[in-house]
Amino acid sequence: MRTVTITGSRNTGHRTPEEYARIFEAYVGPFANDDAHFCIGGAVGIDSLALVWLAENTAADLTVVVPGTVGQQPPEARQAIARTRDRIKEIVELRAAELESAAYHARNRWMVDRSSMTIGFPHRDESGSGTWQTINYTSDQGKPRLIVPV
Repeated sequence: MRTVTITGSRNTGHRTPEEYARIFEAYVGPFANDDAHFCIGGAVGIDSLALVWLAENTAADLTVVVPGTVGQQPPEARQAIARTRDRIKEIVELRAAELESAAYHARNRWMVDRSSMTIGFPHRDESGSGTWQTINYTSDQGKPRLIVPV
């Protein structure tokens, strides 16, 4: 089973849901065969959009990883998790004491450490983001990454 981490910008309002669906079909779809497994961060933006797309369009196993608890996630993210709950194989709550950058970076490393590759969807203006931290950590681990700027 191939495990793929999905990471991406929380800033997604500049494209329509249909545009994201086409992007996911083109860049995530080829990796989403029946024995695929995806780790997704459970945040707003790309995480929530990818989770819903994967749940509705593939048979892949889905793991959602949050730095604290699902209850601490923003409403949009909680709604995406609830909407796809019957398709989620596992929810991992890392239960960080404080939801700050270090907790999100630990979540990102947790996903990459358990994956064979990362697909990243950075916003073109977010060079110091958690998305890039995840992509760079994937590279540091010698694992492949596919970068799809949105």
